[in-house]
Amino acid sequence: MSEHKKPLSAGEPAIALFSSTFAFTICFAVWTIFAIIGLRIKDDLGLSEAQFGLLVGTPILTGSLVRIVLGVWTTRYGGRLVYTLTMLAAAVATFLLSYATTFPQMLLAGLGVGLAGGSFAVGVAYISPFFPPQKQGTVLGIFGAGNVGAAVTKFAAPFVLIAWGWEAVAQIWAVVLAMTAIIFWFTTTDDPTFRARREGKAPQRSLAQEFAPLKNAQVWRFSLYYFFAFGGFVALSLWLPRYLVGVYGFDIAAAGMIAAAYSIPGSIFRAFGGMLSDRKGARSVMYWMFGVSAVATLILSLPAGVTPAIFILVVFVLGFVMSLGKAAVYKHIPAYYPDSVGAVGGVVGMVGGLGGFVLPIAFGLLKDVTGLWSSCFLLLFAVVAVSLVWMHMSIKQMDRRGLSVSAVAAT
Repeated sequence: MSEHKKPLSAGEPAIALFSSTFAFTICFAVWTIFAIIGLRIKDDLGLSEAQFGLLVGTPILTGSLVRIVLGVWTTRYGGRLVYTLTMLAAAVATFLLSYATTFPQMLLAGLGVGLAGGSFAVGVAYISPFFPPQKQGTVLGIFGAGNVGAAVTKFAAPFVLIAWGWEAVAQIWAVVLAMTAIIFWFTTTDDPTFRARREGKAPQRSLAQEFAPLKNAQVWRFSLYYFFAFGGFVALSLWLPRYLVGVYGFDIAAAGMIAAAYSIPGSIFRAFGGMLSDRKGARSVMYWMFGVSAVATLILSLPAGVTPAIFILVVFVLGFVMSLGKAAVYKHIPAYYPDSVGAVGGVVGMVGGLGGFVLPIAFGLLKDVTGLWSSCFLLLFAVVAVSLVWMHMSIKQMDRRGLSVSAVAAT
């Protein structure tokens, strides 16, 4: 970072990282709540596959679109305040969801629930100033491992749903999120960058300066990577329970358990992906991620011949490499745009989150049109192929322009 910062007290960065990661885990659990309760709501309201895709994707839409705004607000007003208020607002919306009785009401409540997903952009911009550049991959990878919140919902929500109904799931998740917001506020401090600006030791950046990097094609290339690595992960987290019920006849509890098991490696290993990106370079990690993902999605797109055991194994491999890719993408942002982490991180996160919104709807539409459940993986294969080709062509262009290996190691 270019701003002059006040020295940090001992343990302050670690506390910020731990508290933010825990908060993001709870936020992510709330953000993906429809993956489980949506199955019961679908049956209660008699929704089509496309309507179900819209239902589970609506919170993802809100959580995606607000990321760029929340990212900039974090830079201007401080992550501690923005993070806390975001969690409280999402908690209120999630509690009110339990009183919705019609499909439009569900969608409206889902927009509010989606605020929990916007916390990712806040956390990235809040945590980054606490740590030096050489640790950004690892640190942001650890924070991003909060994606495991999806597994928390898939493990716990089915049992609460069966015992007390889906309304109880919404109410309990809302209370836990509100408590998390309060704990976060009282255990954290303002980040160094915001502190320096608040104390007049660094100038306040204009909105034009914040958004200036968005004119670079590189930012949108990173966004496409994240559309698959994160958006694809979220989409599968939401869609897998329905897929397993529809294709293999699992009940809700069993489907939730398997989907949760997919989410865990797809989340926890994000921290490992961050360390690999710091040590080996994000470029190498991205090549491996796209290569393995292309093979995995091609296998899963076969309309017949994929047994439950093979399906689960390949999906786990896919979730693992996606987790590495998610971390590798975010390694770029503080390295290339250290003064615009909020805006750039918000845009990349927004596009990735939009993947989590668009893809479940596309999965449902493809199923309705083609009748093939596996068509969702063919779509993911197409996204992987385009991303891999664009990345490779961009790197070759950089090589022709004579950029050094160190300069492009994180591209």
